[in-house]
Amino acid sequence: MANSFLGLDERIEDYLMRNSLREPDVLRRLREETVASNPHAEMAVSPIQGQFMMLLVKLIGAVKTLEVGVFTGYSSLCTALALPPNGRVVACDVSEEWTSVARRYWAEAGVADKVTLRLAPAVETLDALLRDGQAGTFDFAFIDADKPNYDNYYERALKLVRRGGLIIFDNMLWSGKVADPSVQDAQTVALRALNEKLHHDERVFVSLLPLRDGISLAVKQCD
Repeated sequence: MANSFLGLDERIEDYLMRNSLREPDVLRRLREETVASNPHAEMAVSPIQGQFMMLLVKLIGAVKTLEVGVFTGYSSLCTALALPPNGRVVACDVSEEWTSVARRYWAEAGVADKVTLRLAPAVETLDALLRDGQAGTFDFAFIDADKPNYDNYYERALKLVRRGGLIIFDNMLWSGKVADPSVQDAQTVALRALNEKLHHDERVFVSLLPLRDGISLAVKQCD
């Protein structure tokens, strides 16, 4: 699993791993199992990115969080470990196979009671949460799933998080493809459009950062 899609020098990657990363053993083993056994291991967040997310969760004092796209569970485990004992993660995915790995590591880490896994198309899950009256009750959301639906996830997550809540989007630079107008596949077009939308969306305060494959941070400014 590569730690950078944007050409960061390998020496710098190694330096970051040695001098910044405090990766619990359970996270390390999950990461290594994913690399060894899953042909799509590059979909997982890097350990440096996971630690940054943990820092943000702690920084905003998050208690109730949302994840769209679980894969084998590295990012959700990072979030759950960073939450207080009463913290909760609503995790959305469609793969029983991949999330079975996540569930095993949630249990091993002692955070299974913090995570509610919803196996269904995420738009359906988010709409159900809104119907249940949970708008404005989440502190934090992480979106890392099918790219053409990112805007659908954004609009629903924006309703679900509280004012001052944080939404993080992964893969927003898409290996640099978003900056190449000749690339017009559906995933790139969707990410490019969302970047432009976020740039001008006054409902959020936003920053797009070149961390790994690009992440956008959006803080909700409206009620």
